[in-house]
Amino acid sequence: DEEAEEEDMPEDLADLEPAEQQKRIQIRAFGKMAAGLLLVLVFSDPTVDLLSEMGKRLNVSAFYISFILAPLASNASELVAAYNYASKRTKKSMTTSLSTLEGAAVMNNSFCLGIFLALVYVKGLAWEFSAETIAIVFVQLCIGTFALFNNTQKLWHGIVIISFYPLSLLIVYVLENVVGLD
Repeated sequence: DEEAEEEDMPEDLADLEPAEQQKRIQIRAFGKMAAGLLLVLVFSDPTVDLLSEMGKRLNVSAFYISFILAPLASNASELVAAYNYASKRTKKSMTTSLSTLEGAAVMNNSFCLGIFLALVYVKGLAWEFSAETIAIVFVQLCIGTFALFNNTQKLWHGIVIISFYPLSLLIVYVLENVVGLD
C-alpha cells in the first residue's frame, strides 16, 4: 500500500519497551536541544556581524543579505525534516513535507515579528520598518490562506509558495524605493 508509513524508531531503541523508548528519546531530544541552544549562543552574534559586513562590502542593505541567507541557516532543521519526509515519496509524506515547511515559515515569521514589534514598543525604538512589516504580513496572509484551502499539496502549490520569497523582496524594494516608505 502506497499510503503505508513506516515507523521511525532508532535501531538501538527498537527492542526496548515503549516506556523505555520514550524515556530515551526524550533524553536524546533534550541533549540535542541543549547542544543546539549552545550553538545558537556561540554563533548568533558573529553571524549577525558577518551578514552586516557582507552588506557593507557588497554595498547592499544588510536587510537583503539577511533576508536571503538567515532563513536558510535558521530553518535548516525544517528543511532536512521536510526532505526526509519527501524522500519517502508517498502522497501523505509529500503533503506532510510541504505542510511542515509552510507551518514552520508561518510560525517563525509570526514569532519573530511579534518579538520585533514588542522590542520596538518596549524600548521605544524609532519605527523604520513599514515596508518590511507590510511584506511579511502580506506573505503570511497569502500563504496561510493558500494552506488553509489546500489539504493535499501538489507541485504547482510548491512553486506558488516558493515564488512568495522573491516576491516579498520585490514588495520591500518597491515600498521603499518607489512608494517611499521607511
